[in-house]
Amino acid sequence: MKKWGLLLVLLGVSGLFLPCGAQQIMYANVHELVECDGDTATTLKVERRSKNQILLMGGGDYRIEAVENRSLTRYLSRRCYAVRIDSALYVNCRKMRYKRYRFGSCYAAAMQVGGKFYFCAQPVGQAAASTSLPPDAAKLGGKVGDAIAASALVDVRVFYEINPETGRAEFVSKDKMRALLEGHPELQERLEREQSEQAAVMYPYLQTLQRSVGK
Repeated sequence: MKKWGLLLVLLGVSGLFLPCGAQQIMYANVHELVECDGDTATTLKVERRSKNQILLMGGGDYRIEAVENRSLTRYLSRRCYAVRIDSALYVNCRKMRYKRYRFGSCYAAAMQVGGKFYFCAQPVGQAAASTSLPPDAAKLGGKVGDAIAASALVDVRVFYEINPETGRAEFVSKDKMRALLEGHPELQERLEREQSEQAAVMYPYLQTLQRSVGK
């Protein structure tokens, strides 16, 4: 939990490397996000969701609303693709897809590395969840096993890379990270010794890449 708390703080400051100035901007789609060409807002509020809310309803770690503007709040919930508030970037989980899996509602913290974007969310699908699925869930199976798995994964986060053309997500596994670290043999060597693919492990590598490209 300490590692995860630290990761959230780090993701919050990682937005300082974004190319735009610090203000509230809404992006309607992935192309606006890539071009950093969105609509300015002035009344957006970020609320961290509780563990129980995420466990019961799924979705991302943050809820973003417009103060006293229900129409804009509905837009943020259903149609908006991403939001940048001050130095932090968030993507709408409702718009994210990993293969045939969805991430639910609300927003996930994200960061930019060069021309690519990475967001931090719960594992979904076999490729991601297999890195952190508790053994008890596999033994019990059925509704009991599903409940154990959901409870265990509520605190687990992994990174996904957003395809800038399609907006779809790709799980940042060790193999994926190894390819991203091409040209950094010392980091690739350290990566081989890692025992996990969780976000707290992968974040320092993304941060190093972020700094190396100046964003």
